[in-house]
Amino acid sequence: MTEKFKIIGGETLKGEVSIGGAKNAVLKILAATVLVKGSTKIYNVPHLTDVDIILSVLSELGAKIKYNTEEKSVEVDASEISSITAKYELVSKMRASFIILGALMSRCKEAIVALPGGCAIGERRVDFHIKGLETLGAKIKIENGYVHAKASKLIGSDIYLDIPSVGATENLMLAAVTAEGSTRIQNAAREPEIIDLANFLNTIGADITGAGTSEIVINGVKQDSLHSAEYTTIPDRIEAGTFMAAVVATKGKAIIKNVYPAHLTFFNDKLIQMGASIKLVEPTTIEVSSRNRLNSINFVTQPYPGFPTDLQAIAMSLLTTANGVGIITESLYENRFMQVPDLRRMGADIHQDRNHAIIKGVKKLEGATVVASDLRAGAALVVAGLMANGETTVEKLHHIDRGYEDFEYKLQGLGAKIKRINEETMEVNPSVIKGGI
Repeated sequence: MTEKFKIIGGETLKGEVSIGGAKNAVLKILAATVLVKGSTKIYNVPHLTDVDIILSVLSELGAKIKYNTEEKSVEVDASEISSITAKYELVSKMRASFIILGALMSRCKEAIVALPGGCAIGERRVDFHIKGLETLGAKIKIENGYVHAKASKLIGSDIYLDIPSVGATENLMLAAVTAEGSTRIQNAAREPEIIDLANFLNTIGADITGAGTSEIVINGVKQDSLHSAEYTTIPDRIEAGTFMAAVVATKGKAIIKNVYPAHLTFFNDKLIQMGASIKLVEPTTIEVSSRNRLNSINFVTQPYPGFPTDLQAIAMSLLTTANGVGIITESLYENRFMQVPDLRRMGADIHQDRNHAIIKGVKKLEGATVVASDLRAGAALVVAGLMANGETTVEKLHHIDRGYEDFEYKLQGLGAKIKRINEETMEVNPSVIKGGI
């Protein structure tokens, strides 16, 4: 079923919203449950299509899955792993599922995992994953689009990553959990999701230190010492940043719950520079507001703790109507300005030169029909629609559904006029409409 959002812009967002579990932590933690010969229960799991895909991968491997959407929990029983193959049909739908490679190598010392293929936002090579596994002693062949990795045993070693790749850091952490001796990953990624994965692995019996720094040490443990556990994932910092931007964009005021402010320090600083107000209400609750036209800023996307590339497109929507000229430099992905043509359709004044975007603020965006080209570009177009005069239609919602649970529900709760409709029948599902339009 093809669906689209219809948005009537101009409403000031007010109220409260609660942030769900971090997609980019949940996916990797669910993959890591393969290490345990037993049941593991994960809480604060958002209901997303990406979560469905990783659970399908686990199910294909032989794990038994119990997904409680009301409780927002997933129980994975990986007592029996009957397959070491992650098929292209699933891996191609979501690059993050390539993380199963490290988990299978740790558990089974053999894995056959499809290469993930292309990515809309740019090249994401897996060379660092492969070279790191080879350093740990794996023999690897790449045939017919699949990575076939095998090792009689994995041996701890020093691994230096040329860039702080999140996926490579996670894959190598997983593989090294049961390697003999110690593994040291240098120039490791430092994202909060890396820390969450390490905390989960330590909860099931791994020995990992240094997560959140550029050097992570994994002291190998025996496979049989890994045990069942329950674990609650961190909140999603990108979802939190998206709702903060939506409130600020509409000159609103809202309480945002279940957020870790320290995970958004750089982004928060930039919002404050633009003229927003951010107050800490409780350790995991903030109040965000804005009364006046925002001011333009410049920023460069960087690995954590720098400005998150996943919030670049959303920040660009804010700059389209800000006072002055702002410059965004995207340093991580070559195709992450895919929202630019659609923002121009809405009246934005944006000049793009390779990885630089120069945004001259206009007084107001105008509603238009736009297309979500990827997850974060789609969210940026929704924010732009909330800012714009008139009606905006956002198509290809399957991209947005990969990373935002109940997106329209939460926006409606803040007073947004947004509804999801079936593109083929043009009918509205009554259960979807809470705020009306």
